[in-house]
Amino acid sequence: MSDPDPATPDFFRPGHNSWCVDQADRFAVVIDAANYFRRAREAMMKAERRIMLVGWDFDARIKLRGEPLEPGEPETVGDFILWLVERKPTLEVYLLRWDMGAIKSLFRGRTIFTLLRWMRHPRIHTKLDGKHPTGASHHQKIVVIDDMFAFCGGIDMTSDRWDDRHHADGNPLRVRPNGTPHPPWHDATSAMSGPITQRFGDMVRHRWMLAGGMKVDAVQGGVDCWPDSLDPDFREVPVAIARTHPDMPDIEPVHEIEQLYLDMIAAARRHIYAESQYFASRRIAEAIVKRLQEPDGPEIVLVNPLTANGWLEPIAMDTARSRLVEAMRKLDPHQRFRIYHPFTRDGEAIYVHAKVMIVDEHMIRVGSSNMNNRSLRLDTECDVAVDLRADEEDPRRARIGAIRNSLIAEHLGAEQDKVADHIQATGSLIATIEALRGPGRSLRPYETPDLGTVEKWLADNEILDPEGPGEMFEGLSKRGLFRRANAWRAARRERRGK
Repeated sequence: MSDPDPATPDFFRPGHNSWCVDQADRFAVVIDAANYFRRAREAMMKAERRIMLVGWDFDARIKLRGEPLEPGEPETVGDFILWLVERKPTLEVYLLRWDMGAIKSLFRGRTIFTLLRWMRHPRIHTKLDGKHPTGASHHQKIVVIDDMFAFCGGIDMTSDRWDDRHHADGNPLRVRPNGTPHPPWHDATSAMSGPITQRFGDMVRHRWMLAGGMKVDAVQGGVDCWPDSLDPDFREVPVAIARTHPDMPDIEPVHEIEQLYLDMIAAARRHIYAESQYFASRRIAEAIVKRLQEPDGPEIVLVNPLTANGWLEPIAMDTARSRLVEAMRKLDPHQRFRIYHPFTRDGEAIYVHAKVMIVDEHMIRVGSSNMNNRSLRLDTECDVAVDLRADEEDPRRARIGAIRNSLIAEHLGAEQDKVADHIQATGSLIATIEALRGPGRSLRPYETPDLGTVEKWLADNEILDPEGPGEMFEGLSKRGLFRRANAWRAARRERRGK
């Protein structure tokens, strides 16, 4: 199949860079978990028939903060769901989560007791999703309510996620269920209503069956569950859904997310702004380099965390990032690629968990996928995207630019209007960030760390970030971030030998 023409309006092609495209009567981008948790509670309060929660992790102890909507409404999400089904006799709840992540959660405080109470309830259904290859995870983060409303993005309903857009140092609300503080956290999801949500319902019900659940019918008689406090960014807009499904014996692989990344990079005219937890994908790096070498190509700004979270991820992701960036710097003759990290006023690194890409002022995508091999080939993922390039006069395009500017302003600790004015005056995201960044709450440029021999070897061979199930056990000679360069050198040696 040929690459899509960036100049044509039919950018999304089901079976290529998307699963389906359908209409959303309302669509909003929700930034940071304080806003998401509040809106999720509002939407679930309106549910009449069904709530389906799909996630990598779920912690029943977290609080869906904000003012209670009803007298006696519980604070924690686990108790809230029990309270909700008791007061609504027609409501059913389905919770599907990654099986390996669930094992750890059983030992979190009162979680096991909450789960036992759920399991005894006839209208609360739980399932652990183990339908994935060895070493993979179910990484989607989706909520579908009455088949009339959906969230899709990068935020799990779990601990360490809550933060607001101020990312203030010492915020007393930014604590774990046990009361200990956790670091500042930046994240994003999307909300939508209309026909597109029925597609999400179909997808989640299918996933439920793959995980071993019984067949679940579509909702009949659902109601409008749009949160009252959430203003939509767009009305009556087509939305594309893109997925990653790994290759398995009984399931065909799906690489729509990877193709959507590549197509969006190819379609950019002036700017690409992206946020990702990781930057370790060779394919995405190659697509970026191709645009960087064009004399009039776009500039590309990526916001990453200073370092990956956990004990294993820094070895895999940070090392791969450093190797990719060093290679890309040599192939960026016009200096149009930058990676930045956000920090609080007192200099604490803000962890970037959001998965967002905005191309010019025309396209926006939000989802669960990162710019690493796992998200493109190994884990299950789901993203949504909106494309408004078809009509140059479409006033909604300004809203895409405003979302981008608000994210840059959030990270810089600056006023959104000031960011917009700088971009308008310079035509450059990089020049704007460089002019406005400074000490304290701001963005700082990525600096390549010194890498030890072991870390270099792990990165070059992608030991901890394989490009698919088959590569989990593939010989090291066939793997690596720079396998194409290695193959080219081998071919050159062979030609010399003839």
